[in-house]
Amino acid sequence: MLLSIENLAVDFRLHGNPVPAVRDVSFSVCPGETVALVGESGSGKSVTAQAVMGILPRAAEITAGQILYTDPSEHGKTVDIAALEPESESMRQIRGSSISIIFQEPMTSLSPVHTIGDQISEALFLHRDASFKEGIKLTEEMLRHVGFPDPVRALRMYPFELSGGLRQRAMIAMAMICHPTLLIADEPTTALDVTIQARILKLIRELQNELGMALLLITHDLGVVANMADEVVVMYHGKIVESGPLKTLFNQPEHPYLKALMNAVPRFDMAEGERLVPVREIELVTGTIGLDKKPWSKESRQLPHLRVEDLSKSYSLRSGNWLSAKSSQMLAVDNVSFEVQQGECFGLVGESGCGKTTLSKIIMRAVKPDTGKIEYNNRGQLIDVRALNGEELMAFRQKMQFIFQDPFSALSPRMTIFDILREPLIVHKTGDQQVQRETTTELMRMVGLDPRFLNRYPHSFSGGQRQRIGIARALALRPDLLICDEPVSALDVSIQAQVLNLLKDLQQELGLTYIFISHNLAVINYIADRIAVMCCGRIVEMAPREILFANPIHPYTRALLSAVPHPELNQPLDFDAITDGAASEPSLWSAPFTIDGNTPMAFLSLGDGHFVRAAANCNASDLAA
Repeated sequence: MLLSIENLAVDFRLHGNPVPAVRDVSFSVCPGETVALVGESGSGKSVTAQAVMGILPRAAEITAGQILYTDPSEHGKTVDIAALEPESESMRQIRGSSISIIFQEPMTSLSPVHTIGDQISEALFLHRDASFKEGIKLTEEMLRHVGFPDPVRALRMYPFELSGGLRQRAMIAMAMICHPTLLIADEPTTALDVTIQARILKLIRELQNELGMALLLITHDLGVVANMADEVVVMYHGKIVESGPLKTLFNQPEHPYLKALMNAVPRFDMAEGERLVPVREIELVTGTIGLDKKPWSKESRQLPHLRVEDLSKSYSLRSGNWLSAKSSQMLAVDNVSFEVQQGECFGLVGESGCGKTTLSKIIMRAVKPDTGKIEYNNRGQLIDVRALNGEELMAFRQKMQFIFQDPFSALSPRMTIFDILREPLIVHKTGDQQVQRETTTELMRMVGLDPRFLNRYPHSFSGGQRQRIGIARALALRPDLLICDEPVSALDVSIQAQVLNLLKDLQQELGLTYIFISHNLAVINYIADRIAVMCCGRIVEMAPREILFANPIHPYTRALLSAVPHPELNQPLDFDAITDGAASEPSLWSAPFTIDGNTPMAFLSLGDGHFVRAAANCNASDLAA
């Protein structure tokens, strides 16, 4: 046995009173084995991992139990980590050398003022007797090992210069540099694109097999669990409620909580009209906000709610020092056109950096495009959005609102929830104080929150509750169109199901139109009616949901679908087919999809609303076949 946790209990001291975080937790990890620790935020997963690493917060203490670690390099000597002082020499020898951890958020876990090379080599110099030259060479080899395209250049780069996927690879390199016997991966792929997630999972598996390393994988993503784990441990409210081999738990779940988690996961084989079943359901109460909404006339619905034509946006990039600076153009959005019908949910899918969020900011008039047209249908009255200014633009803002990706940074920590929800009403001079108070109360009820919480601050709420507050704020001005930018990417699977069901119910009750941006294809499949796939600033394929997932044509769309980890044991990821960067590199696509700058490209119709970007001279019927 490599690691054996026996009856572990951890308390947090708040104002002198103990608050239990982990109770009676017992499980073990064998050499070379992968154990998945599954549960929602607040279930005690990360606290358990921190106890193993000896990095619990100062307010926390281990009150009972043992954490027995058997070090193979020390001839099988067993150490009780729970009994060691966190800053003792013995603990420091284990931490980072024998047991390493990959933290959940690479941007905040990496120092912004030190280079990647310095941060990775630091662990090596602490635990290994190596010269500076040898250390840098080993660091360069590890960066190459984890898939950095230019390891020598990466040594001198800072975290802000790297994408999310590369930052996570740097974290893996830092954890692996000393060849640990146990790697703890705390949500290593949360909020990463589906293709980058697949590459990270493939990389961890390869390193694990090569080094004979054990893996303790902490996650709430059952798709990741199904493709990585040998054993599964399910935690709820600080306790283990079920554990066992992967096949047993997936085929015969016993505990109601595990069954509820599985029902909350969006799947591609869901029946028409089937709903997700969250662990805790939200009751929708629209009140007068729903009654006040006037229905659209039949004539006004004949025109698209929103029409975007030939939108393009480029940015100037500077490189070199101030004496020899060079400027180049980067095309963030390239000639994008689409229409959104009234009452429809239009999905926009693609990896980070493909231009999804830039496009949404252009539509919201937060970013000025270089070229293109944005036409909004205000119940039969057509509005040229780009031509609006002053009071006209201010009045238009009420028609279209935005739900932000990160529920933690989207709400001001210095404002109460009442002030946050009331702010749009004050800015747009809507109603007197009494009306505004009644509106905020109804908004809270609408998203399933108690109006008595209006005087609280955002830090008092969970991530899912904050996202519901963000939705309530977006609905305060009674808009007709909502742009939802990755609204559930940072949420647990059960909370994600709550928010998705809420958005679907609000759309039906209030007659809303959605532009729903996401990199999670299962989420898009659940909520969207039509889907556009973006890559490198262009829409490469667009079709109704059922057609796109049944018959994807473009190689990028196919690559996205093949990288999705299904929460089903009979649909494993094909790790051998996962390649670095090929999916999003237009020059590597097969003909007639290759973009080489010489071949004219066009948006070809395949029938039934299915369009694909390909060479203008190719036959659409051949593509469909």
